[in-house]
Amino acid sequence: MTDYSEAMLAHLAREVTTLCHCWRLVRRDGTVGGFTDHDRTLTVGGTVHEPRSGFSASEARDTLGMAVDTVDVEGVLSSAARGGAHFAAGLDDGAGGERRLVKWRPRAQPAAIRTATIGRMTMRDGRFVAELESPMHGLDQPAGRLVRRDCDAELGDGRCGFDLDQPGFSASGTVVATEAPLVLLVDGLSGHAAGWFAGGVLTWTSGADAGLAARVAEHRPDGATVRLILRDPGRTPPAPGAAFTVAAGRDKRLSTCRAKFLNSENFRGFPHLPGNDAAYGYVTEGGLFDGGALVP
Repeated sequence: MTDYSEAMLAHLAREVTTLCHCWRLVRRDGTVGGFTDHDRTLTVGGTVHEPRSGFSASEARDTLGMAVDTVDVEGVLSSAARGGAHFAAGLDDGAGGERRLVKWRPRAQPAAIRTATIGRMTMRDGRFVAELESPMHGLDQPAGRLVRRDCDAELGDGRCGFDLDQPGFSASGTVVATEAPLVLLVDGLSGHAAGWFAGGVLTWTSGADAGLAARVAEHRPDGATVRLILRDPGRTPPAPGAAFTVAAGRDKRLSTCRAKFLNSENFRGFPHLPGNDAAYGYVTEGGLFDGGALVP
């Protein structure tokens, strides 16, 4: 329920109002942006809202209970910082959004109308379409750990405990050429065996994708250069000279954790988990079923 201040309620009761709508977006990387359908720049709550942005929303619903509500917001953004490439890259996907009703003259405490998360933002015929998800959407996501044989930790994180700063387990390089959007020829990785970085995380340190990360699918030495095949596309194809760092890869198996990283004591999987053959097997006469471990 929207909480209106006394000044806002008095203003809404007038025949003529000076109201506009403002959107405040907080991206996953912490970048904050503001937009408004007013014809002037407005600063609300310390956020500068750019003008000349028109919005039209679909039917807005607030369902009682735990149901997830979704609303589409469509409009035109004149911001020079945003465009088709910006939305295609998904930079605003997952951002938190708050829609406010603002009394721009005289100023009063803005009223928060709706808080939501942007599920996906796309461009359509020169206009953006943002799919907004209510806070209840977070309750519809899987939570907790899954019991499985492979490790569910990320190499080098707090649960893994492995130090990637050790010599040989990370490297820096630059792009020599782009054979395909996900296939790169790079230098700076010579001396590492084939597949050493397969499954590792590549982080861009320069270029248009600086700060973004991608998973390495394959690592193949090719003479003086190295061919890396990425699993995740970036915002734009990397240009020659783009720099990156890459961490050693792993396949999440206990044998690799033990042999490659000597870190089996921190393995976060269940390698001795019985398979489907044991789970669906029939009880046979003479079997020992005392609740003990199946694997010594």
